[in-house]
Amino acid sequence: MSKLLDKPLKTFTLYALFILACSIPAYYLVVDYIWLNELDEHNDIVRTRMEQGLNNIDIDEQTLAQTLKVWNSVQPGTTISAAQPGEAREDSIYTVSKLNIYSEDGEIDRFRGLQTYLNIYGRPYKLTIETNVEEVDETLLAIALITFLFFGFLVLGFIVLNRRISSQVWLPFRKTLDKLKGFDLNKQTEVTFEKTDIEEFEELQVVLEQLIRNNASVYLRQKEFSENASHELQTPLAVLKSKLDILLQDNTLSEAQYEKISSLNSPLSRVSRINKNLLLLAKLENQQFDESHPIDLGELLNETTGLLADQAEAKDITISLKIDRYTMVNGNKYLVEIVLTNLLINAIRHNVSGGTVAIVLTGGVLTISNSGGKPLKEERLFQRFGNASPENPSSGLGLSIVKEICQRYSWDIRYDFKEGLHVFSATF
Repeated sequence: MSKLLDKPLKTFTLYALFILACSIPAYYLVVDYIWLNELDEHNDIVRTRMEQGLNNIDIDEQTLAQTLKVWNSVQPGTTISAAQPGEAREDSIYTVSKLNIYSEDGEIDRFRGLQTYLNIYGRPYKLTIETNVEEVDETLLAIALITFLFFGFLVLGFIVLNRRISSQVWLPFRKTLDKLKGFDLNKQTEVTFEKTDIEEFEELQVVLEQLIRNNASVYLRQKEFSENASHELQTPLAVLKSKLDILLQDNTLSEAQYEKISSLNSPLSRVSRINKNLLLLAKLENQQFDESHPIDLGELLNETTGLLADQAEAKDITISLKIDRYTMVNGNKYLVEIVLTNLLINAIRHNVSGGTVAIVLTGGVLTISNSGGKPLKEERLFQRFGNASPENPSSGLGLSIVKEICQRYSWDIRYDFKEGLHVFSATF
């Protein structure tokens, strides 16, 4: 995963490389154009000086011819010869590639030429001047090397400046992030961000402050509602259950009336359990269980198994407990106890008469296996109010609470059905 600042740096670097690479031929064309113009000026100066110099000396025609012959011998790049009276034309500037007689390797070089006509003592003379042009390959290589050298300096400067600027520019963002990391919704602490002169960060801080205030207010109202609703429901449920118990003790009730009143106890108990479980889920979602300390899982398993022994005996279920290794977990003891209790109750409920429940704790893995007829519906197993087995209906909240607690502590809970056994495994 790359940092935010590295992304534009990479883009800028590639863009700079592309521009500088494109600049190499542009540099070459510009330098070559300037060089050719300079050579044209040089050739024109040579022409002017030759014409003026030859016209300023007083020599006869024979001496002039000998002088020009000697000149053509010692200056192979410049030739001058007598022209016919009607041969004179306009000046011609050209570029030609030919063998360089001064090159040891016999290289083919470019030459910038000027073909013009002079008037010496009233007679026309044809003058050709050819000057060697700088090597194309050497020029291109020199420009490329210099360009990439400066590209290296440019990238190095990008990196250094990017780090220095980012440490200053992103400082308000870092402080804001640290404030958010330390914010705890349960503590309802007010978050105040430091002022900054960067408009975007200032706008972000204003939005965050408003968002935190709104969420804190909603959280507080939701928390109060769930607690008040549970409390208000518990009282009438307790009164209703007490009234039913009193009615069941009335000796004047007929058998039919007694059975009808008794049938109300089961749904009433179910509603009471649902109310308690929903309150527990609300507290879990609101992060109201902050206490965390080492817990002896083996000891807690022994206690929980003992509490559910009567319920297992009622269905003629045999419980076996095997603790191979000493295991400590960090968490809220009440929540860990709920995980163990709900898993064991589930193993007893989804069991057969005369069945077994095998509990094995080894290292950081707890496995609870119980006999059963058909596999549970995995897609509904950990859903709220999801009935995983039509044969044993329940409130559908027990395993959902287990899943919620395991997610809170980053524990892994899995279900499998193999060899006629329901197997739940929790990795702590």
